Amino acid sequence: MENQVRDAIELMIDTMTTYGLDVVGAILILIIGWWFAGRGKAWTQKAMIRTGKIDPMISGFLSNMVRYVIIIVTVLAVLDRFGVETTSFVAIIGAAGLAIGLALQGALSNVAAGVMLLFFRPFKVGDFIEGAGQIGVVKDVSLFVTHIKTGDNVEVIIPNTHLWGAAIKNYSFNPTRRVDLVFGIGYDDDIDKAMSVLGDVIGADERAHKDPEPVIVVGELGASSVDIITRVWCDGGDYWNVRWDLLKNVKQRFDAEGISIPYPQRDVHLYEEDAD
Repeated sequence: MENQVRDAIELMIDTMTTYGLDVVGAILILIIGWWFAGRGKAWTQKAMIRTGKIDPMISGFLSNMVRYVIIIVTVLAVLDRFGVETTSFVAIIGAAGLAIGLALQGALSNVAAGVMLLFFRPFKVGDFIEGAGQIGVVKDVSLFVTHIKTGDNVEVIIPNTHLWGAAIKNYSFNPTRRVDLVFGIGYDDDIDKAMSVLGDVIGADERAHKDPEPVIVVGELGASSVDIITRVWCDGGDYWNVRWDLLKNVKQRFDAEGISIPYPQRDVHLYEEDAD
């Protein structure tokens, strides 16, 4: 019995002597690596925020990536301390990552598209855009989806791949927009008078910019009307109100000046055949 106890104690002493320093070293590596992971995340995020040019979503994403990379390196260093072959371990991680990537390729493609949207910033929160068949105000941009609120207050959630893979119209990108309208008058009406009335109506609207000057030209001789094209510049936020008010005011002035807005017309000729 005494011999068995003595052998167990000797085995314990031998084990502690052999692996004790490795265990202590592994613990120190874990502590230091965990500390650097936290500090690396904080340093990265602060550096990005300090520039003032990087979206908070991007800084949070990249700082977390830095933290995870340091943790992975720390774990590999601990395994190497105990003689574990890290090369094969890295290969296993790579194979597992490939399998997960293939299984989640749809989600990962949304993440990639989200990163591209956040880096290149074709739009930002609050912009009025058209994309993926939807029109509305951007409420939030995440790594997977973009939230848009339509004009009738409906929340639309669009996968980022649908936005990044198609044309995007950003109506809020430029400070000014052009209102394009076409007014048709009758062939018997005075064209110069109608164009003068259009100039008066546009000039009376303070929201219409004087530079660039409004454009009023005869655009086409239509099937039933002479079409006069008007192009007016205004602030982007005034676009719809200027458009709606111009349509109303022009109609009222045309009525007051006796200028007609003809309906589509078609001449029908009837021929009577002689009865046999």
